[in-house]
Amino acid sequence: MRIFEASTAPNPRRVRMFLAEKGIEMEYVQVDLLKGENISPQFREKNPIAKVPVLELDDGSYLSESMAICRYFEALQPEPALMGKTPQQQAVIEMWQRRCELYFMNAVGMCFQHSTGYFADRMKPVKEWGDECYTGAAKFMHLLNKHLANSTYIAGESFSVADITAFVTVDFARVIKLKMNEEYTHLRRWYDLINARPSARA
Repeated sequence: MRIFEASTAPNPRRVRMFLAEKGIEMEYVQVDLLKGENISPQFREKNPIAKVPVLELDDGSYLSESMAICRYFEALQPEPALMGKTPQQQAVIEMWQRRCELYFMNAVGMCFQHSTGYFADRMKPVKEWGDECYTGAAKFMHLLNKHLANSTYIAGESFSVADITAFVTVDFARVIKLKMNEEYTHLRRWYDLINARPSARA
């Protein structure tokens, strides 16, 4: 197996962190997003959506979408459990994972794409949409700080994939100049806790 990715992109980093927590070693093949290697006909054969990461299985088939790849490895190697063990744990983790992805990571990503012009050669940036996404991401960061006043991790008292998504997004948000302010003591406590894990270097 091997993974096609871009080392600076947030979604591939989610998968790298997930696999690092599992202790799973992987071959990584770099895809140059700026040069448009991901939108080439050859790459679209692997993933018609033209996004990274993409997992190539030993039988020559492909899996894309970060959480689909993570679920595959969670099923292959259940321990340590990063998506919950009991039905309630699984549901709570999925709830927070979805929230962090939809209202935080996606918002930061859309702000980046529509505010920086990084992909202006293949899309039409809409500055107003970028501004709106920035506002949404900032509001969710505030929500996370309040939530973490009463929770060690994002989805309870155990580290999970929801923490990976939120942590990667906090780091990536720096590209749009969205940072934790001094009042976010609970978010900072949580961030430092996750940043101390070896997987944060993956």
